[in-house]
Amino acid sequence: MIGRLRGELVHKHPPQLLIDVGGVGYEVEAPMSTFYSLPDAGAKVTLLTHLAIRDDAHVLYGFAREAEREMFRALLKVNGVGAKMALAILSGMSTEEFAACVQAADAAALTRLPGVGKKTAERLIVEMRDRLDKLGAMPGVSLPSAPAAAQPVESPTTEAVSALVALGYKPADAERMIRKVEAPDLSSEELIRAALKAAAK
Repeated sequence: MIGRLRGELVHKHPPQLLIDVGGVGYEVEAPMSTFYSLPDAGAKVTLLTHLAIRDDAHVLYGFAREAEREMFRALLKVNGVGAKMALAILSGMSTEEFAACVQAADAAALTRLPGVGKKTAERLIVEMRDRLDKLGAMPGVSLPSAPAAAQPVESPTTEAVSALVALGYKPADAERMIRKVEAPDLSSEELIRAALKAAAK
């Protein structure tokens, strides 16, 4: 099991990134909450990881904080929740916000996340309530300001729309969400963060 990676951040394109560890490039998928805290490409980075072994692939998921990884692992145990949905949940709200929704039985807030319908939201509330207790008092993960991004090949708007589609939003919805918050000089990470925050209201 690969539990941690430390190396050079070669490339980041939400929700995927590439880390060079001793000459070996590891492809990692990460929630937006982790992307917000990443440095520019070329800098050193350390991520906690979770390795998922499927019939067709071995997939590494990376997290900036232990609370995020533990929440991700707990979400995977919920019936009907896969890795893609777990990443979307952690991208759409912090672990603290998610825990608050579960404790308050706020299904409406959860259904605003991509791929989460009413039945899934209710299942998350029922099954995650006990798991959150077992995880102990989850430390709140505040989302730091997004660092200035390296000059992307694509425009920040295009990159942000692609990231939302990768997280489970329909292309038309993703474009509409980004257009609502689009502003000059915003990086793709800042656009994604603003769009997800607006969608959660």
